[in-house]
Amino acid sequence: MDLTAFADEVGSVGPVTIVGRGTRGGAVRDVRCVTAPTGIEWIQADEMTVGCGAGTPIDELDAALREVGQRSVLPAGGTVGGALAMGRSGVRRLGDGPLRDALLQTRYVGADGSVVKAGGPTVKNVSGFDVCRLLVGSQGTLGFLGDVIVRTRPIALSSQWFVGDRRDPFAVLAAAYRPVSVLWNGVDVWVLLEGHARDVAEQADRLRLAECDAPPPMPRHRRVVAPSTIGAAVDSLPRGEFVVEMGVGVVHSDVDVALPSSDPAVARLAGRVKQQFDPAGRLNPGVVVG
Repeated sequence: MDLTAFADEVGSVGPVTIVGRGTRGGAVRDVRCVTAPTGIEWIQADEMTVGCGAGTPIDELDAALREVGQRSVLPAGGTVGGALAMGRSGVRRLGDGPLRDALLQTRYVGADGSVVKAGGPTVKNVSGFDVCRLLVGSQGTLGFLGDVIVRTRPIALSSQWFVGDRRDPFAVLAAAYRPVSVLWNGVDVWVLLEGHARDVAEQADRLRLAECDAPPPMPRHRRVVAPSTIGAAVDSLPRGEFVVEMGVGVVHSDVDVALPSSDPAVARLAGRVKQQFDPAGRLNPGVVVG
């Protein structure tokens, strides 16, 4: 994919922000906007990889992948680049792994307007610094994704949500075999199981779970804690609704809870990284990661 026009649009001077569909916060206000290239370049089903422009809608990507019996691990809605830039996995993270593992290679436009390649096109790429992982979750403050190569996964033969009332979520998590997701709201436990239909049904019966149509709706606010501290995190919440992603450490709640301050050493390191990538602070100005 030719990124010349995109790089020229980003340029090398003045504040600039990147915008997709606006589903994950949208562009920085009162700043010149650019849009990443769109389109699926190729799908290598045998290698379980796909190459596309960062501005490609995720629903368009998933529709193309379904034709070869595969799917992406990107959360639904918005664009490929937007999902990667935010770095927030969906409720399938327990089974699919963190979103940063999905990005194999990208060509992005840096603060000086140049096109930079990071990563490699294969799953077992280990050469050089793994800049791809740094870019995932950076919210466009280190570079604007132009095109990407991401991993895909096969569509399971059977995929079904189950629910059990008044169950110990830790016991269910420990007893379930490779669950895709385990959610808990303080009373009920939802489990997403995938595989052969008979295996899924047998496991649900062993766990004493009943089929359900969908998981519970996710409350608005989201915080991340160490999975081992889930109990304490829930106890610290003011009264209200919550849903916990067990084994992952994500807590969704209907009340906004302030996160603890970052480790000063981590904050200083993040500042130095930002200084190296964007010394003038022109990419998505005002956005503070973390």
